[in-house]
Amino acid sequence: MVLAQKFIGLFLLAPLLGLAQINANSKSSTSINTDVLVIGGGTSGVAAGIQSARMGVSTIIVEETTWLGGMLSAAGVSATDGNHLLPSGIWGEFRERLYQHYGGPQRVATGWVSNTHFEPHIADSIFKSMARSEQHLSIRYNLRFVAPIKKQTQLRGAQFVDLTTGDTIVIRARQLIDATELGDVLAAAGVPFSVGMEASSSTGENVQVPISSDIIQDLTYVAILKDYGKGADCTLLRPAGYDPLEFDGCCLDFYNDRSRIAPNVDCAKMMTYAKLPGQKYLINWPGYGNDIYLNLIGLDPLARERELQKAKQQTLRFIYFIQHQLGYRQLGLAADEFPTSDRLALIPYHRESRRVAGLVRFQIQHISDPFNSNAPLYRTGVAVGDYPIDHHHRKNPAAPQHLGFYPIPSYNVPLGALIPASTRGLIVAEKSISVSNVVNGTTRLQPCVLLIGQAAGTLAALAAKRKDRSAARVPVRSVQNVLLNGGAYLMPYADVNPADPHFKSIQRVGATGLLRGKGQPNAWANRTWFYPDSTLLGTDFLQQIPAEMLSAAARESRAVASPLTVEQSIYWVYQLRRVAAQRSKSTIPLWELETVSELARTNWKDWGLRDFSLQRPITRRELAVLLDALFDPFSTYAVDHQGVFYFNPIQKTKP
Repeated sequence: MVLAQKFIGLFLLAPLLGLAQINANSKSSTSINTDVLVIGGGTSGVAAGIQSARMGVSTIIVEETTWLGGMLSAAGVSATDGNHLLPSGIWGEFRERLYQHYGGPQRVATGWVSNTHFEPHIADSIFKSMARSEQHLSIRYNLRFVAPIKKQTQLRGAQFVDLTTGDTIVIRARQLIDATELGDVLAAAGVPFSVGMEASSSTGENVQVPISSDIIQDLTYVAILKDYGKGADCTLLRPAGYDPLEFDGCCLDFYNDRSRIAPNVDCAKMMTYAKLPGQKYLINWPGYGNDIYLNLIGLDPLARERELQKAKQQTLRFIYFIQHQLGYRQLGLAADEFPTSDRLALIPYHRESRRVAGLVRFQIQHISDPFNSNAPLYRTGVAVGDYPIDHHHRKNPAAPQHLGFYPIPSYNVPLGALIPASTRGLIVAEKSISVSNVVNGTTRLQPCVLLIGQAAGTLAALAAKRKDRSAARVPVRSVQNVLLNGGAYLMPYADVNPADPHFKSIQRVGATGLLRGKGQPNAWANRTWFYPDSTLLGTDFLQQIPAEMLSAAARESRAVASPLTVEQSIYWVYQLRRVAAQRSKSTIPLWELETVSELARTNWKDWGLRDFSLQRPITRRELAVLLDALFDPFSTYAVDHQGVFYFNPIQKTKP
C-alpha cells in the first residue's frame, strides 16, 4: 500500500501545469452553479446523477467522452458480473430496459460468463434515455477535469477544459461526487487515499498477502469483434512485435509452455465466454489474453494516453492471434460499436484506482462474517454485491496469484465507505470508495458500482439540502429510506426481491440485525438467504436481539428452544416497545400487551398476511412485518457510520 502523501504531490503537478496551458489557449471562461456536480459519467457517475436529479436537486454530470456508462459502455465490458438475483435499484431498471430492447432475459444470456450480455452502444443509449427523462439533470460532454475549487477543507466546485473548444468551464456546487475512473478529484483535492496491495498483517484480513506494495490489478483495453459471415476475411495487418507465444496458455488449443498456469477452456469456449447479441464477441479475456499490467494512477492525462497505446497494441495482437492462429478470420472489429478511429473501446477497463480514506474501511472481515464482526457495518448498507473477490494479476508475476475467486458470501457496502474522513463537500463513488485492496476485487464489478453510484447520488442530494452541506451528518437511515423507496436493497437477500409485498419490512428489520440471513459462498454468484417462509426457534430469535433493545435477564425469562409462535412474537414486540418507551421518556407510547395483540389481530390481513392463529409457529416473513409495523426498530434505533445504535425516539401511535 502506498499512502496518499507519496502521490499527492506528483499528481497535483499535472492539473496545475495543464491549467496553465489551458488558460493560455482558452477562448473564453464560463461559470455555472448547481446543487450537485458529478465528475465522471461512468457506471457510478450516471447512476449518481440520475438519482440525485430524481430527488429534485439541480445536478450536472461532467463526462470527458461522448458516452455515458463507463465500463458498462465506453470501456466495452458489456457482460455484467454478479447481482443476477439482486435486481436492486437502478441496476434493476437498467437490466429491465435491456430485456425490453432485446426481447427478454433469454435474449441476453448469450455467453457463459454472465446472465446479461449486451452491445456497449445499447448501454450508452439506455443511460442517455434515462438521463433525458430527469428534468433536474444536465450533462456536459467532452469536459476534462483540471482542478478542484476548495476553501480550507470544503470542496465548492471544479474547473474543467472543453476538449472541443479549449474553453475553461468553472462549475460551483454544494456537493461534488468523484466518479472518475481513477479517483482523480480526491487526489487533486489533497484527500488522503491509498494505492496498491496491503499486507495481511496490516489489515487483519486472512488472505495471505505477504507485503504491502503499489501493485494494482491488470487493466484491459476491450475490443468488440463481429461475425461478418462465412468466407469473410477480416484479418488485421500483422501488428508490430507480434509473437503468438505471447498468448501461450490462453486456451487448451494453444498451450505449449507448461510452466504457465494451465487454461481450463478450449478455443471455442474462450470465444463464447462473452458472446453478445448481434453476433458479436467481447474480447476481455484474462490470463494470457489482453489483460496488461500498467499502473497509470499517478500519471497526467497525456502520459496515461501514451501508456495506453501499449494496451491497445496488445489487444490488436490478441485479435490477430485469434484470427490468424486460431482461425477466426471472419471475426473483425465491429464497425457499429465505438465511435473511435481504431474501433477499440473509448476508454480502458480499469479494475482498480485510488481508495479514499473514508469514515469506515470496508474489509473482508465485514463480508465473511457480517453479523459477528467487531463493527456491524451491515446495518449501514447502501449497495449490494454477490460476486467473489476476483483479482487479475496474471500479467504481473510480482503480484500474489492466489486472489482469483476467493470465496465470500454476498454483502452490502457501508455508507461510510463513500465519505472522506477529512474533507467536506465531496462524496466518493466508482472504484475509489474506502475498501481494502482485497475487497476492491468484488466491489469493483459493474452492478455493485452502479449501486454505489445510486447511493452516492442519494447522499449528495440530501447533503446539498443541508445548510452545513455535510454528507457525514446526513443520517444513515435517511439515505437508506430513500434507496428503499427506489427499489434498492439494503441487505443482500436473494430470496426476497422488490416485487415482494414485504420486501421493505424484511429489508428494514434485516438492517437492524433482529432477523439475520445466512450467507453462502457459491462460485460466481454468492448468496445470502433470508428464508422468509421458514420458522425459527425462540432461543435463536432472542439471541439475535441487540443488547440495546432488550436486557439479558428479559431474554432469559422466556427463552424456549421450540419454534416461536405468533403469540410469543407479540409478547416480545410488547417487551421491545416497553424498553423503547422507557428510554424515550414517553415519546413512544407504552402500549399494553393486550393493545399490541389486538393491533396485530386487526391488521394482520391488511399487512398481507394470512391465518392469524396465536398458537401456530410464526414465519420469518410474518415476524419481520410484525416487528416493522408495531415496533419499527429501523427508525427507533438509528445507527452511526460504524453501525453502532443510538436511540432515535419517534412518535408512533398506530401501525
